[in-house]
Amino acid sequence: MKSSVTPGSGPTTIRRAVARDAKRLTRLVRGSRAYEGQYAAMVADYRVGPDYIETHRVFVAVAADEHESRVLGFYALVLVPPELDLMFVADGVQGRGIGRLLVAHMKAQARAAGLDHVRVVSHPPAEGFYRSVGAVRTGTASANPPAVVWDRPELEFLIPPDPTGAPGEVLESRPRVPTGTGPGGTA
Repeated sequence: MKSSVTPGSGPTTIRRAVARDAKRLTRLVRGSRAYEGQYAAMVADYRVGPDYIETHRVFVAVAADEHESRVLGFYALVLVPPELDLMFVADGVQGRGIGRLLVAHMKAQARAAGLDHVRVVSHPPAEGFYRSVGAVRTGTASANPPAVVWDRPELEFLIPPDPTGAPGEVLESRPRVPTGTGPGGTA
């Protein structure tokens, strides 16, 4: 998937993350200004490891320029139970459409995987962003000390079926199973 978003000198591309991206993604998480102050403890020791990248659907937004591919942001989609586990956009490119591009890509991946919804346990300051891209608030995930000492908004993206589906196709609805409040949380 390519976009006309051009935060640097090249186009933005979303690609599947690979093991060698782990250190860059970890730096993006730990260095996020959104997790300064009271939120710093949550990401201080956080690590996006190669095993995590191999286990989940992790996608990276990169800007190709003449010197390198810069990581602009990433997300991790967990299929069972359906959850946007991580989503971060680099501080220097926030407000330029990278987050919206990542959410659109995530929705397409969820649809292709047959999901009808994706849960998000949001970092409190990110709730407004998620709501602006179509997530609806469904509740509150309680604090989970010692890593997370504050309640977090719980939201959900509804994933409509592909409108180009075959005529007469029966879409199966899966029962919704309540999920716990994982330690992950999203940006």
